[in-house]
Amino acid sequence: TRYYAKLQIPAEFRVRLDAVAESAVQAMLAFSRQQAEALAGRATALPWVVMVPVLAAFLLKDARSIRRVIVVALPFRLRLRGHQLFDELDTTLAAYVRAQVLACVLVGTVCGLGFALLGVPYPMLLGVLAGFLEFIPLVGPFLLAALATLFALLHAPITALWTVVFLAVLRLAEDYAIYPRLMRHGLELHPLAVIVGVMAGAELDGVVGMFLAVPAVATAAVVVRHWISWRTADDEARAAMELSGGEVGVPVGTSGGAGE
Repeated sequence: TRYYAKLQIPAEFRVRLDAVAESAVQAMLAFSRQQAEALAGRATALPWVVMVPVLAAFLLKDARSIRRVIVVALPFRLRLRGHQLFDELDTTLAAYVRAQVLACVLVGTVCGLGFALLGVPYPMLLGVLAGFLEFIPLVGPFLLAALATLFALLHAPITALWTVVFLAVLRLAEDYAIYPRLMRHGLELHPLAVIVGVMAGAELDGVVGMFLAVPAVATAAVVVRHWISWRTADDEARAAMELSGGEVGVPVGTSGGAGE
């Protein structure tokens, strides 16, 4: 401050400097306040970091009991249907987990072999890391690409270029050909439904939405399929009862010869 006061600065220019400095300080304070509020907002979610694994453990441990309570709470005529719905939901979600694990193993294997052929350092380590990061949509593959490119760049620039090309081709094939077909095989979903679901999840809730999109779409598909099946069965049963009632009413309202 003393040094600034000793400078021979014109008064008008000094006023402008003071205004700029004050606005800069205010902007820094506002930014710091905003970041502190954002950090406090994230801190409120910390209890869920503990609660989610605990709740998941209890739900997995008592899944049969919870399912039995829900089915028994349904009306008697809906219990069998509810049991069938839970069975197919369980099968569908298990198929999703198997398909996801298979996709991770496939990507990890292909990445390990590709990195080894390209001469990228630590290909096995990067392959294992690629398999684990495949669980995280969008962010995982991006982080893997950054690490692999950095390792390749330390080895040779041309290797880094070929690594980027290899990962780009692999990502296109994985996202638009391999992954949708794996999900369709296990979940009976069309590849287009998987792609549209992931895109919708990304728009609705970012990475979390992408992660939950496929099981949510599969669950909705199972529920809708059962609902249509039940409605069709009810309509057919109602039509059969009406047809049976009409046939019974014909001989009652006519003479014996006409009835015969």
